[in-house]
Amino acid sequence: MTQTPVIAVDGGAASGKSSTSRRLAARFNLMHVDTGSHYRAVTFALVQAGVSPGDAAAIQSHLKGLKLGEQIDGQSARICIDGQVPREEDIRSEAVNAAVSPFAAVPEVRQFLYQYQRSQAAVAARAGFNGLIMEGRDIGSVIFPDAPLRFFLEADEATRAARRAREGQTDSIAERDRIDSSRKTAPLRCPEGAQRVDTSHLTLDEVVDLLAEAIEQTTGLSPVVA
Repeated sequence: MTQTPVIAVDGGAASGKSSTSRRLAARFNLMHVDTGSHYRAVTFALVQAGVSPGDAAAIQSHLKGLKLGEQIDGQSARICIDGQVPREEDIRSEAVNAAVSPFAAVPEVRQFLYQYQRSQAAVAARAGFNGLIMEGRDIGSVIFPDAPLRFFLEADEATRAARRAREGQTDSIAERDRIDSSRKTAPLRCPEGAQRVDTSHLTLDEVVDLLAEAIEQTTGLSPVVA
């Protein structure tokens, strides 16, 4: 078991992970970590350096020179690379959208982030949070397989595509799913024993309340806000 309560929230793009996790973080005073932004930040650094997803040696060489840290902003811990928090417009750019899944499939990239992501439970404890809620694609299967509570959110492709469009994103949901689900290292899948939640026809409030009830029952945490 980890030293601080950890809630793992996995799922594909636009499944509702981020909105749900942020709301739950506020409700239970949890530190929220979006690991998708970690991969986007590293992807941006590699793209800026002119490194290709197919060049494992160049990736490994460049990663060795990157220093990772975090900056806590409200309920969220944001990744810092070499002391700087990457700008949202940079890590959400079309170039990063196109490259993040190929880079995230590279074992060296995932291994580079593994210990950093594991360390966020201790960061949450030191910062005085009641626990950690971490979202991604392999949190409940790889990063925190021992988490007391693991969720896997999903929604039909049409619903997720509409959500991405409302966010102003144009990347292909089907292509992201194909790459993330078929990669050899930490593929996107529902971890054994995780609670699967289909958000296609649920409002955000309904999803949050559903997960909050499970958090209270499983961890004993109580809401700090309604």
